[in-house]
Amino acid sequence: MGIRWGTYQRWTKDGKIKEDKRPYVKRKPPKNKLTDKEKQQILAVCNSKDYASATPHTIVPKLMDDRGIYIASESSFYRVLKEHKQLTHRRSSKCPEKRPITTHIATKPNEVWSWDITWLNTTVKGRYFKLYMIIDIFSRKIVGFEVWHSETSEHAKTLVKKALLKEKVKGKPLVLHSDYTEKKTIPRFY
Repeated sequence: MGIRWGTYQRWTKDGKIKEDKRPYVKRKPPKNKLTDKEKQQILAVCNSKDYASATPHTIVPKLMDDRGIYIASESSFYRVLKEHKQLTHRRSSKCPEKRPITTHIATKPNEVWSWDITWLNTTVKGRYFKLYMIIDIFSRKIVGFEVWHSETSEHAKTLVKKALLKEKVKGKPLVLHSDYTEKKTIPRFY
């Protein structure tokens, strides 16, 4: 039923089930409840020049370190600010914006290229060749590829330069999208 055994016994004392009176009970406020004066002190500190752009996460330790003052806990600061509708973005910078994930759509060849490095198996266990390849997204044409023993930025730079010259798109707008997610291997078929 979701209640304690003692509560059930109180409700059925005379053999009759009584109404749940828990919502109507008036309890004493806790002894450690913040007073109105303490709440006003928290608001005054949070709205002061020194702490106006800081969060309670930084205000409480700074007060302790700089002035040796402890007014209330960090969660109490958050609770008071929320109660007075001041728990908003407190920094001087802009609020973070949700931006849609950028997508690249190609409507003709040589607008968006995708490149990747694939590890190719060799006859020696644990040794791989690295296949650098660039594909045009629109036409699915392989615009450039090369195979090297190592994986370096210089090899990638060389391949991109060669592909740009070969496709005659140097200086034109082009998106080069990397599709590298993890080590990939192509199985041997021999």
